[in-house]
Amino acid sequence: MVEKPDLIVFTGDLIDSRRYNEKPSLTLIEQLVDLAPVYYVTGNHEWKSGKYEALEEKLKKLGVHILKNETITITNGSDEIYITGLDDPTFSNENSESEIMEQFLTEVARNFHPNQFHILLSHRPELFPLYAEYRFDLVFSGHAHGGQFRLPFIGGLVAPNQGLFPKYTAVDHHIDQTTMIVSRGLGNSIIPVRIFNRLEIVVVTLQVNTKTFSRK
Repeated sequence: MVEKPDLIVFTGDLIDSRRYNEKPSLTLIEQLVDLAPVYYVTGNHEWKSGKYEALEEKLKKLGVHILKNETITITNGSDEIYITGLDDPTFSNENSESEIMEQFLTEVARNFHPNQFHILLSHRPELFPLYAEYRFDLVFSGHAHGGQFRLPFIGGLVAPNQGLFPKYTAVDHHIDQTTMIVSRGLGNSIIPVRIFNRLEIVVVTLQVNTKTFSRK
């Protein structure tokens, strides 16, 4: 089936900081921006590469909307959706990553509109309880690579910042009114092999007026 998205989101790690090669990602982005508006936030690999500023300029030239601790409004007919994007906290050594993200969220929360559908783009799924405190309707995240090796009835084996048998590696997670969807992604990093862990593009259909959604 050919999808016809209204928007496309990326939650970081377009490149691998250890084997930097931006060309495949930029080629993909160049084609995707012709399909729909593309919204993007950084992951830890962009910052660790030391080459993010140059990459950012190339993404902007391609027409990517880069969100840096800010909220924007998009419309589709009479529907309005608020999208908040958080920078990955890898760039800073001054505070813990959770403290940095909480500072970011405190800032963007000033522009919240509680009666509207509100989406968060953030690379780090392990901070889901923090995101839920701010009552986002839907969170998109990545970082965990699906747990790298997935075991039947158990799930992912290991993930960055979560260690062994991580909780947030794929599928949907729920806390109160907030749902987080973690994508297994399309690539690999430190471990160049996946087992029982297929690549994934997540497709979500929103019903903004009822604040509901379905995925496939």
